[in-house]
Amino acid sequence: MAKVEEKATGGLQKAAVLLISLGPEKSASIFKHLKDEEIEELTLEIANTRNITPAMKDQVIGEFYQICLAQQYIAEGGINYAKELLEKSFGSERALDVIGKLTASLQVKPFEFVRKTDASQLLNFIQDEHPQTIALILSYLSAAQSALILSALPPDRQADVAKRIAVMDRTSPDVIKEVEKVLESKLASLVNQDYTIIGGVDAVVEILNTVDRGTEKHIMETLEIEEPELADEIRKKMFVFEDILLLDDRAIQRVLRDVDNGDLAIAMKGSNEEVQTAIFNNMSKRLSAMIKEDMEFMGPVRMKDVEEAQQKIVNIIRKLEDSAEIVISRGGGDEIIV
Repeated sequence: MAKVEEKATGGLQKAAVLLISLGPEKSASIFKHLKDEEIEELTLEIANTRNITPAMKDQVIGEFYQICLAQQYIAEGGINYAKELLEKSFGSERALDVIGKLTASLQVKPFEFVRKTDASQLLNFIQDEHPQTIALILSYLSAAQSALILSALPPDRQADVAKRIAVMDRTSPDVIKEVEKVLESKLASLVNQDYTIIGGVDAVVEILNTVDRGTEKHIMETLEIEEPELADEIRKKMFVFEDILLLDDRAIQRVLRDVDNGDLAIAMKGSNEEVQTAIFNNMSKRLSAMIKEDMEFMGPVRMKDVEEAQQKIVNIIRKLEDSAEIVISRGGGDEIIV
């Protein structure tokens, strides 16, 4: 009588077999990325797994490899691209099975393919699109990519796009799919039909902190006229006290000349060690000792007072940058020609 090979069937059983096959060290590193309940379920399943045949081990590792391969193909060129390559490797039936499992359990990030496209090429492709379409795409890109594209847009469109990113909240999968079609990219289809949270003030702040000062200034001046409340909210988040690390030693010394020592002591009371070191290294030993003594003897300080003191210093930094007395290290255009 022929021997029937035992196969792993359920997803939990397959996961347990995979972790056992990988060994304790690799399994431990995987556990770090799992939820507590998932770890409990897997630990119990591993404990109840008595025997793993070579065939079962090969089956599970083979499936895992195919799914990893499919994920990579999807990220590179979308579902159809992945299906085509998997069919060549494993046949049509197996390719459909792997893709089906992925799309049933994973949400592939929209515009993943676009994220790997050169910003200048992407600009040529989207610059004539509606500002809302551009804002949607930029919301999914890295801050560096978005900053390059935003800087290269015509001045009259920069503020409009920035405003749309800031006020964007949720976008339906149908709209995103439509934009993907416009971009003619065979990207991952949105399986999870929950609305996707994108954009917002934090997104536009991150972009504006990366663009060159000229672009940022134009956008903010336009927003101050059209959307003063939004402009104020963005400005508050743009340059924080810890960003003093973006200044070189000469700039820090220039800032300290205009800062009240009392405000400085309170502001540094709530800052990290790296910021404190950068500031102390740019003042005299006598002043440094005096500030440290003030910080030590002032006792507990309200967070509100710390934030107010830090904001005063941030305002001085922005004022000095506007008058070109200091340079904040940011995107293109900061090179200094001697």
